[in-house]
Amino acid sequence: MKSPGKVALAGFSALAIAATLAGCSAGGGSGKLELRVGTFPAGADPAAYEAFEKQEADFEKANPTIDVIGEEYEWKGPTFAVQLAGGSLPDVFTVPFTEAKTLLENGQLADVTKQVEDLGYADKFNPVILEGVQDNDGKIYGFPRQAYAMGLHYNRELFTAAGLDPDKPPTTWDEVRAAAKTISEKTGKAGFATMTFNNTGGWQLTAQTVARGGRTQVDNGDGTYTETIDNEGTKAALQFLHELRWEDNSMGSNFLLDWGTINQEFAAGNVGMYTGGSDVYTALVRDFSTEPDIYGLAVIPNEGDDPGTLGGGDIAVVSPTATEEEKEAGAKWIDYYYMQRLLDEKAAKFDAKTLADSDQAVGTPVLPVLDPETEEQRVGWIEKYINVPRDQMTSFIDNIGTQLPVGEPKGKTQEIYALLDAVVQAVLTDEDADIDALLEQANKDAQAILDAK
Repeated sequence: MKSPGKVALAGFSALAIAATLAGCSAGGGSGKLELRVGTFPAGADPAAYEAFEKQEADFEKANPTIDVIGEEYEWKGPTFAVQLAGGSLPDVFTVPFTEAKTLLENGQLADVTKQVEDLGYADKFNPVILEGVQDNDGKIYGFPRQAYAMGLHYNRELFTAAGLDPDKPPTTWDEVRAAAKTISEKTGKAGFATMTFNNTGGWQLTAQTVARGGRTQVDNGDGTYTETIDNEGTKAALQFLHELRWEDNSMGSNFLLDWGTINQEFAAGNVGMYTGGSDVYTALVRDFSTEPDIYGLAVIPNEGDDPGTLGGGDIAVVSPTATEEEKEAGAKWIDYYYMQRLLDEKAAKFDAKTLADSDQAVGTPVLPVLDPETEEQRVGWIEKYINVPRDQMTSFIDNIGTQLPVGEPKGKTQEIYALLDAVVQAVLTDEDADIDALLEQANKDAQAILDAK
């Protein structure tokens, strides 16, 4: 197997190709444990792989019996189950928080309780976040590695071209609509776009529902859940999309977008605004070659009774088919690659410097998975390496602390997100779509999914 990072970088010269292939061929016969780890989506910036290779080399120097093999990886709801069943996933990979409970209940994640406890920082995790990777007995099935709150991403260049002030992004949904219409009229680009498939349409509809005070699911506290999709917040979110699409014509012509494709469109300058996780700037620069100057981040507008901001993140996990030796090696890699940068000054500075030297993002706004004191300490350690344009993110940084964090629905999350994809698509492709009827049916279908044994 070849590290995609090595392959990507090798393309620069024949000499590099020869050196890379020689390096890859050494693993199998060296007597080392080969550990396959998920890296980046296909097509990521070569600089990202360069940074990864430096970290890989540093890890292998400290762990000479382990040969790390990077593999291209991107979690996508519809394909993940097939990869998992077919055994094509790496030994170490990441999954969204929303998948953790279902996967661990199905025996599809390795129990890493001993490894986390041996590392000595189980008590430093935010307990609410840690609970998401624990079973009823408190056993731990993954390392929470990053978290985010939802934000409003906007293209400062398109704002300027449309005569809008990029330093004063919208703060209400009405202002978002007005800005989207202006951008579309002045530039011919989509003023606002939203994700619609691969479970992302349901994800963003849920986020926009929460921002309007609605909730799509109630946790009954006894292991059961009640669907409440048919609520005023969801109706308002869908009506908003209907108005932008059919009354304002401000959403462009592409209504099949997921996380990857909407980021591609944004990076290409074709989208004025969209909602998504606050941590996406790193991927925009690393994987989609976004120019930093065009990027802006604001808080997602909050309106109505009991509004909040949907949060989420992902966890690093070990394959359930891993041997004990592979599990130990996997935990060491996760600790090195994801966790020590949060906990140790030397590791934090090494990681930040490595990323900065490779022109990768350092300092992207996130929600800390560890206690506030540990996170504040980490930011202090890496301050001189921070290179993200945080002055273009002040609306988010200054205001996210005033918004109520709301976790994603826990019951059959991704299956219900997939169900809601179709609702979002219907509203955007059928001008006469009956929103009330769509939500009534979606609520029944979602509850059936929850009730199925």
